Amino acid sequence: MSCLARRYQRYVLGHARTVTVPALYGDRMSGETILRPFREEELSVFDQILFSGPHGPGPFQWFGWRDTSALKRRWAEDSLLGDDDGIFLVAGKANGADGAEDEPHGFVSWQKLATAKSSWCWRVGIALSVSSRGKGVGTRAQALLVEYLFATTPAHRIEAGTDVENIAEQRALEKAGFRREGVLRGHIFRAGAWRDSVVYGILRTDVGSGDGVG
Repeated sequence: MSCLARRYQRYVLGHARTVTVPALYGDRMSGETILRPFREEELSVFDQILFSGPHGPGPFQWFGWRDTSALKRRWAEDSLLGDDDGIFLVAGKANGADGAEDEPHGFVSWQKLATAKSSWCWRVGIALSVSSRGKGVGTRAQALLVEYLFATTPAHRIEAGTDVENIAEQRALEKAGFRREGVLRGHIFRAGAWRDSVVYGILRTDVGSGDGVG
């Protein structure tokens, strides 16, 4: 087993235990980060994080004003969980809360990306509220998503990308087990200019058993 696989499995075993999938993924009892489908009343998270103005998503995820009604209509159809893509709420136990009350941190998403005529991988992303950044939430959430996708789909590869200047997300991906694979020049148009992005990837074989860990 590679050093990367050992690091990833120690992290997941220490911080993520499967409870019920897809109702909940993670360990609410310990107060750690969990992933689960959105409830209707939680759809406002999209407005708060992505569409409330530049201060909400931060400098690396602000791409202008957009209409969130499509996401709300999509939720009514399939709870944002399709065969080729999906979105989970990232949450944790609210301060002082007993039972199942969750504090929304943001969301993670995944989308099927064709790599050849008969092959594909998952492309994943994350967006967190300002108050949830810099606390390890992004690392835990992305590690849980990797575990979930390898446990519930036959995908062999999961990839992610971020702005070349977004050092915090690069560190979070590396802590979650992803490997830095290269730079795409002039890949993202943001803040009036074309910018480079960094590509990260993780393979099923990087994390050991195809049955997942947890």
